[in-house]
Amino acid sequence: MSNSRVPLKARPVSFAWDKTPLHWLPDDPFTTHTINVLHLLLPAGERWFVHVYQQVLPLIRDDRLREDVIGFIGQEAMHSQAHDEVLPHLREQGLDPTPYTAQVDWFFEKLLGDRTLPPGKARTWWLLERVALIAAIEHYTAFLGNWVLNADELDRRGADPTMLDLLRWHGAEEVEHRSVAFELFQHIDGSYRRRARTWATAFTALVFLWQRGTRFFMENDPTLPDDEARKVGWRDFHRSGRQGVLPSTGAMVRSIPRYLSRSYHPEQEGDTDQAVAYLATSPAATAAEARTGAAR
Repeated sequence: MSNSRVPLKARPVSFAWDKTPLHWLPDDPFTTHTINVLHLLLPAGERWFVHVYQQVLPLIRDDRLREDVIGFIGQEAMHSQAHDEVLPHLREQGLDPTPYTAQVDWFFEKLLGDRTLPPGKARTWWLLERVALIAAIEHYTAFLGNWVLNADELDRRGADPTMLDLLRWHGAEEVEHRSVAFELFQHIDGSYRRRARTWATAFTALVFLWQRGTRFFMENDPTLPDDEARKVGWRDFHRSGRQGVLPSTGAMVRSIPRYLSRSYHPEQEGDTDQAVAYLATSPAATAAEARTGAAR
């Protein structure tokens, strides 16, 4: 396993969704919609990452870290755009995500947005809280990125290749930049108490929002009978995890003490060489590289 640092750059990818079916994992609407929650959470969440980090840039005293944060900002902005572009495709298939995305927008823009605070300790405290929250969330994006790069069962089940490329391109970049958020938090604060407290907040919010998003998709999927939508629960997640089409419950549980360990570093999550190798072969990433080269 390699954890070598690589320069971070945004890849201006694009995806064509016209051939992607609503249930892009055949005969498995639950897993399809559980993963589809990414398209609901990430556009607003990653715009929020970018907004917070732009406020933090003046506080960074290390040139290499500043360069990494700038690369991180570029990649996260591209992730937000790529997932946002899936939403019109869902609407065309009869599944309008607007009622749920409005709630997610409120969560990031209002609840976690800028507050009218006096300059000084209060304003600094709120900025540090949000930087710590991002570090905790990025622990899970790296975990998920590593999982999807190795989720061979999705290929065996015939998952739509365009959706798989979106997920793996994004996952590879999450593994590629997995250390940035934590190292930024350590650089400007590093309080273990804040790290543990904000992990609990982030984990609880992610579980709540993901469960609500999956239920929203299942209840509003025009192809599913009402009784199938009402049966959604943790048992379904556990079953899909055992089958290898979602992260396993055990792997999720084991990720908790890793982040809460005082010796934690994100290099423990994933393999940089594997991520870079996927990005070198990803249809969307290689097409973006070709377009960039042609424009020079």
